[in-house]
Amino acid sequence: MDLMEYQGKDVFRSHGIPTAPPGAVATTPDEAEEFAHDAGAPVMVKAQVLTGGRGKAGGVKYCADPAAARAAAETILGLDIKGHVVGKVLLEVASDIAEEYYLSVLHDRMSKGYKVIASVEGGVDIEEVNRATPEKVVKVDVDPTIGLDEDMAGHIVALAQFPEAAREQTTALLLALYEAFVAVDALLFEVNPLVLTGDGRVIALDSKVTIDNNALFRHPDLAAIAETSGGDPLEAAAKAKGLQYVKLDGNIGVMGNGAGLVMSTLDVVHQAGGRPANFLDAGGGASAESMAEGIAFVLGDPQVTTMLINIFGGITRCDDVARGVLGALEQLGDVPQQLVVRLDGTNAEEGRRLLTEADRPNLVAAAQMNAAAATAVELARGATR
Repeated sequence: MDLMEYQGKDVFRSHGIPTAPPGAVATTPDEAEEFAHDAGAPVMVKAQVLTGGRGKAGGVKYCADPAAARAAAETILGLDIKGHVVGKVLLEVASDIAEEYYLSVLHDRMSKGYKVIASVEGGVDIEEVNRATPEKVVKVDVDPTIGLDEDMAGHIVALAQFPEAAREQTTALLLALYEAFVAVDALLFEVNPLVLTGDGRVIALDSKVTIDNNALFRHPDLAAIAETSGGDPLEAAAKAKGLQYVKLDGNIGVMGNGAGLVMSTLDVVHQAGGRPANFLDAGGGASAESMAEGIAFVLGDPQVTTMLINIFGGITRCDDVARGVLGALEQLGDVPQQLVVRLDGTNAEEGRRLLTEADRPNLVAAAQMNAAAATAVELARGATR
C-alpha cells in the first residue's frame, strides 16, 4: 500500500522523524486560500497523488500569498499526472532550504535484506543521479537480524559525504527512519528531498512510503487509511472486485495468470520498447469467467490502447481462456483497443485456433511471449499489421 505524502509524513512524525510543520489538505481553492491566509507566510501547494514526477508535471507550486495559493490550487486540482487525477492538495508553510539531500530505506530482493541509499544530490530524480554519477549515490546493505546502529548510520552519512553541519542530525534521522521502517512493516521509506534549512535543521521535506499489504493486519491504523483513502480509483475498484491489479503509467494493458508470469510480461514489454499500463494477475487457476472480467477491467482504463494477455495453461485450459476472451469481447461490443493473446501449455493449440477462426480484426493470437510483446508494442505505436 502506497501512502500519499501527507499520510507518509504523519507516519514520520509519529515515529519522531523531523518534518516540515504540519500543514493542511485541501480539496477546493477556497480551502487553499484560507490556509495560506491563516499561515501568514509563503506556502507550498503540492498535488497528492500516488505517482512521482509531480514537480515536472506542474503539481508543486510555491505561492507567495493567499491569492497565489488559490490560483495554484485551481490549476493543480483536477490535473492529470501520469493518469492520476489530483483530487486533493497538501499545503505547507514554505521551508527555507539551504541544501537538498536524498535518503531512503527499502527492501532489497537481491540481498534479501534491507538497503539504505544516501546521496547529497537530493531534490532531483535519484535514478538519473545514479546513472550519470553513481559515485554520488551510496548504497549499503543492512542485515535485518542485526539492524542499524548509530555507528553504522554515521558511517553511511560520512560515506555519502554529507556536510559537517548536517551529519549529526542526518545520522539521528536515519536511525529514526530505519526504526520506523521496521516498526510499520514498510517496503520503502524515501525522503527526497531531505533538507538542511537556513536555520540549520535537517528535516524530511517530502515522503514516499510503501507498506507491505501482507502486514496490514498488524497495523489497524494504516489499514484504516487503505480503506478510506481510496488511492488510485482503478486500484480501488479492482480491490472491490477481488482483482490483483496495480495501475502503471503506460498504454499497454497486461494480464496473465500468475504473479511471476505477469512480472515477466512487464519486463518483456519494456524490453520491446513499450510501457505497461497495469499489472493484473488473473490467478493460477483462472477461469474463462475471471478472464473475461479481467479483460473488461483493463480495457476500461482509457489509457490502454493495446492489451497483452499472457497465459500459460496448466490447470487453466487455454481453450477455456480463448472462449473467455471471445465471450468478453462479445459482451463489450466494439472495443477500440487491439488485443494480443499469447497461449501456451494445456490445449494451447486449440485455444489459438479458436481465436484465429473467430476472425476478429482487433485480435491476434500468439504462441511466443517475446513475439507477442513485440506485436503489442508495435500495435500500441499505431503500426498497421
